[in-house]
Amino acid sequence: MFRRTFWFTTGVAAGVWATTKVNRKLNQLTPESLAAQAADRAVLAGRRIKVFALDVRDGMADREAALKDALGLSAAPAPDRKQLPAQRGQQGRAQLMQNYLYNHPKAGNEDH
Repeated sequence: MFRRTFWFTTGVAAGVWATTKVNRKLNQLTPESLAAQAADRAVLAGRRIKVFALDVRDGMADREAALKDALGLSAAPAPDRKQLPAQRGQQGRAQLMQNYLYNHPKAGNEDH
């Protein structure tokens, strides 16, 4: 009698456990759940890429400083040497393109 009760209870427990596992797995495979998992993984991948990029940037700065020290370029440039002009911003590029198109009619799109 106790044997039957033991095995019956064991079977019921195994059935409940298996049913719970299957239902959890089915809930994980719904489209909404898969989309949420994909979004979470994309966010994690973005964070890892950002950390990697910051590490690379730090390494580049360290290496650049080491190379400048090795080549003796860390001191300020001599005053008699000419410096390159500062890089133009986005506004400067747009102005140059507009001047180029205005002064060179063949460069533009002509309808006549």
